[in-house]
Amino acid sequence: MLRKISALVVPTAIAIGIIAYMLFNVKDQLFLALQHITPVYLIVGILICLSAWWLRGWRYHAILLGLNYRVSVGVSTACVFVSQTANLVVPARLGDLVRVFILKHEYTTTYSEGVSSLIVERVFDIVTVALLGALSLFFVLNAPSWIYTLVAVPLGAGIVFFLFLRCTGRCSSGNKYLQILLTMLHEIERASLSVRALALLGSSSIIIWLLDIFVCMAVILIFQQQIPFAIVVLAVVIGNLVKAVPLTPGGIGAYELSLAITFGLAGIAPAFATLIAVIEHLIKNLVTLAGGIVSIYFFGDWVVPSIKSALNSKLERRKKSDD
Repeated sequence: MLRKISALVVPTAIAIGIIAYMLFNVKDQLFLALQHITPVYLIVGILICLSAWWLRGWRYHAILLGLNYRVSVGVSTACVFVSQTANLVVPARLGDLVRVFILKHEYTTTYSEGVSSLIVERVFDIVTVALLGALSLFFVLNAPSWIYTLVAVPLGAGIVFFLFLRCTGRCSSGNKYLQILLTMLHEIERASLSVRALALLGSSSIIIWLLDIFVCMAVILIFQQQIPFAIVVLAVVIGNLVKAVPLTPGGIGAYELSLAITFGLAGIAPAFATLIAVIEHLIKNLVTLAGGIVSIYFFGDWVVPSIKSALNSKLERRKKSDD
């Protein structure tokens, strides 16, 4: 029981601690920064965020179509909402497994196909984010060397992964477990490497992440700040690449710190940098939470036990490994 509690409490405490530390360091300037608010841009940011969510649902609909499952955009959007909402609570991004359970329950997909659809989505996200980061570096002078490394590693890994998929072709194996892996690779290839899939998923991923960046731009305008677009792109890219490492639920704390540090490198006052980072991520998480609650109601009460099941399975595996 203690291990189960600590698996939730420790990452959450780290997230809260990071944000509290950031706000405490600029406590004397917070009131001054809050006086520069233009509330109308808050509504703009929320509307852009909702648009990005709808497009995420459409992209997931296209991924499932590539696996020969015709799911409405509304259902696919709800799937993404539920899993991302679970990720705000469940550590190590285990909320993604809920999407696999939903697809199995509602559309009798195999677990392999559910996981494959998640991998396709994640790979396109990471490669697109890294690509946008690489492009932004052409317009950012004197960026620290660690930023180049942070952007280059996932971009290179994504390219290697796609090449590996192409090389596996139609390989098969008599080994049961190896064949399961090969089946997943074939499913991922089918859903992502056709000309149509590359065009649709690639273009939609770029638009999704540009919308994500525009949410940040809207929050910047809330505080009447002027930050070059390339810096905003780089900040969001760094925040999401750091967030991809599941240290805290939903990357809370790590994401805000990454944005604030990047804005600080551009000469933005610490109070403004901190507030922009915290409020930007808060908007995205609140929209996620609201969409998740509506989606859980849409799918039915069985979704919540599925989230608990995903969490408990992870905790049991961790317990066995500790023993």
